[in-house]
Amino acid sequence: MPDAGRIIAILKEIYPEAICSLIWEGDPWKLLVMGRLSAQCTDERVNMVCPALFGRFPDVYAMAEGDVEEIGAYIRSCGLWRTKAESLKGAAQCIVRDHGGKVPADREALLALPGVGRKIANLVLGDAFGMPGIVADTHCIRINGRLGFYPEEMKDPLKTEKILSPIIPPEEQSDYCHRMVLFGREYCMARGPRCGECPLREECTKGRG
Repeated sequence: MPDAGRIIAILKEIYPEAICSLIWEGDPWKLLVMGRLSAQCTDERVNMVCPALFGRFPDVYAMAEGDVEEIGAYIRSCGLWRTKAESLKGAAQCIVRDHGGKVPADREALLALPGVGRKIANLVLGDAFGMPGIVADTHCIRINGRLGFYPEEMKDPLKTEKILSPIIPPEEQSDYCHRMVLFGREYCMARGPRCGECPLREECTKGRG
């Protein structure tokens, strides 16, 4: 089993600021929207699309009243635009109706919103509300498998979350996942990983092998 404490320390040294790749401007609703749009889409593309989207629908109330076709027109380049537009409108309506227009700081309440799974719920809880949670995105799943926390062929987000949650200290979980994204882009790419230059090589079962 890799040394989680050592990996956390090295990642902190490389990336002192564990920055979320999504530019959500401190607004939990915007983070939820951007998390939803990031499904099968790059964070870069989401960041490009959202200024116009939020210019037209500046808050949860505006989105709740929005037309699905018009919402979809702003997010078409993110893929799956109709499904995403319907779930964004539905989530906004639920938040207005059931939570007084404020994104709930509760995992089960978040999971009850249309289009919100555990990845988005944990992202919002961690970044917007400072609560622990493993954001099991593709970077997190792939890299932690390569490191040897679980079999590399395992691609299940829920299993990843359950395995990492007791290993990564609660206060480190949100930042750890952000650092995994940064590390995955700089060193541990899906294709052509820079194993020879990797600062985690000595902690990685694949790198040592």
